[in-house]
Amino acid sequence: MDTDAVIGIDLGTTNSEVAIIRNGRPEIVREDGEAMVPSCVGVDEDGGIIVGRQARNQWIAAPERTVLSIKRLMGSGERVKMGAGEYTPQEISAFILKELRERASRALGHDVGKAVVTVPAYFTDAQRKATREAGVIAGLDVVRIINEPTAAALSYESGSEDTRKILVYDLGGGTFDVSVVLVEEGVVEVLSSTGDNHLGGDDFDRTIDDRLNRHIESELGVSGADADQVLQARLKRAAERAKIELSRQPYLQIEEDHVALVDGEARHLSHDISRAEFEQGIDELLAGTMRSVTMALNDADVRPSQLDRVLMVGGSTRIPRISELLAERLGQEPHGEVDPDLCVALGAGVQAGIEMGLDMQAVLVDVTPYTFGTSAVGELYGQPYAHQFVPIIRRNTKLPTTRTEPLFKMFDEQDAVSVRVYQGEDPDALKNVEIGSFEFEGLASSAFATDQGLLCTYQLDLDGLLKVHVVERATGREIRGVVEDALGHSSGSETRASREKVEELWDPETDSAGGAGTVSTDASRQMDDTLERAQAILDTAPVEDREEISELTGELRRAISEGRTEDAEDIRQNLEEILFYLE
Repeated sequence: MDTDAVIGIDLGTTNSEVAIIRNGRPEIVREDGEAMVPSCVGVDEDGGIIVGRQARNQWIAAPERTVLSIKRLMGSGERVKMGAGEYTPQEISAFILKELRERASRALGHDVGKAVVTVPAYFTDAQRKATREAGVIAGLDVVRIINEPTAAALSYESGSEDTRKILVYDLGGGTFDVSVVLVEEGVVEVLSSTGDNHLGGDDFDRTIDDRLNRHIESELGVSGADADQVLQARLKRAAERAKIELSRQPYLQIEEDHVALVDGEARHLSHDISRAEFEQGIDELLAGTMRSVTMALNDADVRPSQLDRVLMVGGSTRIPRISELLAERLGQEPHGEVDPDLCVALGAGVQAGIEMGLDMQAVLVDVTPYTFGTSAVGELYGQPYAHQFVPIIRRNTKLPTTRTEPLFKMFDEQDAVSVRVYQGEDPDALKNVEIGSFEFEGLASSAFATDQGLLCTYQLDLDGLLKVHVVERATGREIRGVVEDALGHSSGSETRASREKVEELWDPETDSAGGAGTVSTDASRQMDDTLERAQAILDTAPVEDREEISELTGELRRAISEGRTEDAEDIRQNLEEILFYLE
């Protein structure tokens, strides 16, 4: 394995891609001429895991054994059924990541274990954590998570020395982002980001899918079609194909043979649809994206006339109406010179090269798309309210960042406080997303006066991952890095169990049940503890130590996943020596 090699991955809702660095430049890996791997996972008739086009093809015949669009469930805590088993979204995503990792390894001629992975700019803290966990389960050391619009800007502007203001409109299969980016002297700085985690091509498909279902019921006399999984899979595929074709031609006839039997007679689907009808069906969804464009411009304090370039990213931007709306709103035609399906992966490849220490002529400065804060007793709309939102890190703050706010108790006898962590923009904390909470008990009674109290610090790193630190000023007591019930965030033991499960299913020859190569329970706890402490200290460690910590962390995870017990312990000891001097 080349321990210095880093790959760039675009883990998409519909398709995923991987980029490698070859001759100092990012390059999309292609196999059999195909750059995109469908983000689809299935279990074949023999119980084996299949990923990509093979799984996508199976979906029509066996939807109960196939999973699509898992990205929409990342961070949700939900589980999905696939065949006889149940899986977390992280596990399904890990199968896709393993396929991409192996594809890159074949292209490079050696195994790779480090990756830059992209996520939507508007992904929540829980969704980012879930993405990182998927990487760990797949045996990858995710050295950096970057936002998809930022990656797209890198793919266009990594070699530019000119000063440019760019709007990136990123509409994929399941998510939408819009960002305003400043490129100046090789620095790519994100000025603002906004979007919708549940808007994309899947929603456009659904408008056609619903139309076809109505036609089947009213015109063909077929009832109960919604309960037929195979038929629904066929209709969804037909709807997706229709959406693609309507981007190329103004009219289309959708045909599907033998969609049902009615009174012993076969019924066939034949339905006409025009581009104008399709666009009318998605008009309100597209209008919502234009409102986000306006918000992003306002947040960045940039006028449309000040934009030097408008970039379209994501396969869904091939819909002609989107180009028309952007041109009407911004006064210029959007650019699409780089394949909108591939530019994010290419940008991830640029960042991968930077992580490898190569001169890729770009420095990335990103922002947080959300406000992070807590709740307190205060006023809301002029009335006393127990859950006023207290912003600590505001939306569009440059990363990494650290912000501190004081908290005070309500009465002298109060001996505990509940610190809740929210992300969102509403002044009512309960209308935002609660991503964690923890209790600070045993407060000092006499010293905890109104002029002291607690100091609550939020630290947001370059991956968009949040850490919380609370200190009692009177005594110095603290709680650091404890966030309970963070959605989608598995414990170390759960992640390890998922990794073993995925490895066993990926390679049935792997003995994950025990044996000489298995790490003992006590040793495993030590490994988890070392890894967690190393990750917690990485952002604050001296620059000269960060690379070594990151490398040893990746080596340790791989040694654990491959059952190399002695190697894992040696690596852990080396990592512990570094941590001893830094903690």
